[in-house]
Amino acid sequence: MPEVKKIATRDSYGNALVELGKDHDNLVVLDADLAAATKTGVFKKEFPERHIDCGIAECNMMGIAAGIAATGKVPFVSSFAMFAAGRAFEQVRNSVGYPHLNVKIGATHAGISVGEDGATHQCNEDIALMRTIPGMTVINPSDDVEAKAAVKAAYEMDGPVYLRFGRLAVPVINDKPDYKFEVGKGVLLKEGTDVTIVATGLCVGAALEAAEKLAADGINAEVINIHTIKPLDEEIILNSVKKTGKVVTAEEHSVIGGLGSAVCDCLCDKNPAPVFKIGVNDVYGESGPAVKLLEKYGLDAQGIYEKTKGFVGK
Repeated sequence: MPEVKKIATRDSYGNALVELGKDHDNLVVLDADLAAATKTGVFKKEFPERHIDCGIAECNMMGIAAGIAATGKVPFVSSFAMFAAGRAFEQVRNSVGYPHLNVKIGATHAGISVGEDGATHQCNEDIALMRTIPGMTVINPSDDVEAKAAVKAAYEMDGPVYLRFGRLAVPVINDKPDYKFEVGKGVLLKEGTDVTIVATGLCVGAALEAAEKLAADGINAEVINIHTIKPLDEEIILNSVKKTGKVVTAEEHSVIGGLGSAVCDCLCDKNPAPVFKIGVNDVYGESGPAVKLLEKYGLDAQGIYEKTKGFVGK
């Protein structure tokens, strides 16, 4: 078998910004002294006059981005998820969300796959925080192809967008001629009849692997990629659950307030069904190699397989 290509979505983000910058001179990129890590440095090298380093002052950076958006330009503002969504939450809420300004937040290094940086930097709460802001679109791409498409789509739409990117190189799973990205629309990756696995981010590839393991046990799992968590594609989830009758959600995020909670909100209101949420279970992360942490927290293919099999067997 050929080796699977792996690319970190933070790299995809930086490369997508450069491509967009070539065609749109109203695109401006802001960073908080982390351009090498967030990969906005590649944009800075190409377009130094349109890159602003705001220093280690993320809250101020959000205010600057809001001001730039008010002039009609399209700012992409970047830092680690812990700082972009966590430290600067008030500014995102009041200076970007409240006036519904056209600011795009490129948050990198999300989730426990940040690895050795440890619990203080492993933001497992950002999706929950951003979901609460009225009018905020929340996108968590699964691979390089989807990340680049998400950046382009975010530029083309009006209003605030939170884009979540990772540090760990992940398999490219959407490199297909018929792949189409649309904000707010989930993607049916595999049809099934016994259980619906709804995944986001790096858990999408893991969910597909888990589905293969489940098939060997006679369990036919349907797999859905939800790249846009807000607005949620309720139709694709409801249609699937009508067939399977039960749902597993998988995300590299807290089980509180993320994809699992969004799916539960949808089903509780429109089609009650049993749901099992796979994610970070109300604990902080820890320092360690990213792949080993994903294994320990049950967010890899084996973990999703074992938890889904146990849930279906109940």
